[in-house]
Amino acid sequence: MDGEEPQDVVETLCRRSAELLASLPGPVRRLSLQSGEARLELEWPEPAAAPAAAAAPAAGTGGPAAVPAAGPAAEPEDDRDYLRAPMVGTFYRAPAPGADSFVAEGDVVAAGSQIAIIEAMKLLSPVNADRPGRILEVLVEDGAPVEYDQPLFAIAAEADEAGRAA
Repeated sequence: MDGEEPQDVVETLCRRSAELLASLPGPVRRLSLQSGEARLELEWPEPAAAPAAAAAPAAGTGGPAAVPAAGPAAEPEDDRDYLRAPMVGTFYRAPAPGADSFVAEGDVVAAGSQIAIIEAMKLLSPVNADRPGRILEVLVEDGAPVEYDQPLFAIAAEADEAGRAA
């Protein structure tokens, strides 16, 4: 790749990384390719179901210590559906300290209704239900850190009067 324009080198690295990823048998957490001075590094976050200890940096790296999520360490193994975190941040069940929670166990929610808040970098982002149903269980404590795609609520589809799932 010597003598190529920088943009061509980057495009070649991207193409080769896609080929390499397609040829590997399992999920990839980190990929690093280098050609001359050009270097391409890709890294994906740990899955939400992975133990928090696996995300801790190696001793002596000087990185920040991992903070384990207060939610379940592994995804619950049952047939329930879950409303999941759309981002990484701090989970809040209510719009303000001391206020009533957006939803409680047993509540029926409509698709698009606000069910929680996630704070990230001083920004409060609403968490909305992606489907209608009944909240079976709240899986995360108020004020706990959450990971992307971590289950927040267990939800069951509600049947309408004709017995069809809503």
